[in-house]
Amino acid sequence: MEKKQWYMEYKIHKNRPGLLGDLASLLGMLEVNIITINGVEDRTRGLLLQTDDDEKIELLGKMLAKVENISIITLRPPRLTDILAIRHGTYIERDSSDGKTFRFTRSDLGLLVDFLGELFKAEGNQVIGLRGMPRVGKTESIIAGSVCANKRWTFVSSTLLRQTVRSQLSEDEMNPNNVFIIDGIVSTIRSNEKHHQLLQELMAMPSTKVIEHPDIFVRESEFDYDDFDCIIELRNTPDEEITYENFTTAGLDGDF
Repeated sequence: MEKKQWYMEYKIHKNRPGLLGDLASLLGMLEVNIITINGVEDRTRGLLLQTDDDEKIELLGKMLAKVENISIITLRPPRLTDILAIRHGTYIERDSSDGKTFRFTRSDLGLLVDFLGELFKAEGNQVIGLRGMPRVGKTESIIAGSVCANKRWTFVSSTLLRQTVRSQLSEDEMNPNNVFIIDGIVSTIRSNEKHHQLLQELMAMPSTKVIEHPDIFVRESEFDYDDFDCIIELRNTPDEEITYENFTTAGLDGDF
């Protein structure tokens, strides 16, 4: 059987000496390999495991359910968020109401860039929304994530250095393997018909599109939230409100 990875997370009730060693010994006897192990926010411990026998994982779960010092929280094939939690030692905050909104602050930029990099590695069509106030690091994070994924990025519309509204792209830029960066305000409020046609073509391509200010993009275009695979929120502080009250057509020459 092909080797598969599993994510196990457990809560420690009594962190007695030798607890981790006992667990490692049990995994060793079952011939289940530990790929990565890390404490996650001082609340739980996560392990990325590998085995070629699914029954061993089932048996492991039943055995550890009888151990009083720990409680198994999760035992499943790993998700991207699981792998990043082990790698960075912190959880990505996720909106429980819609399941596809992820929240970050500027102190989590390293985690955000890693998250974007892993998303950008995926093949085919995906649309990612990125909310955030001006100068919080949205565009810079997208570029850094593209570098992590070894992908070329293409600005379709932007205000990073000066206002950019593209009406056409070169053949090389239209490569579906590129990451296309779209400013939702510029593309819907300050665009022309040629830019709109380009946008339609890009949205239909099997490629990764990252749309800054997705709420304005949805409000001012024919697209809706169902077109987005996930939405990321980036704040300066956890309690910062993301508002568009001052995002008027008169203020679009600034850095958004």
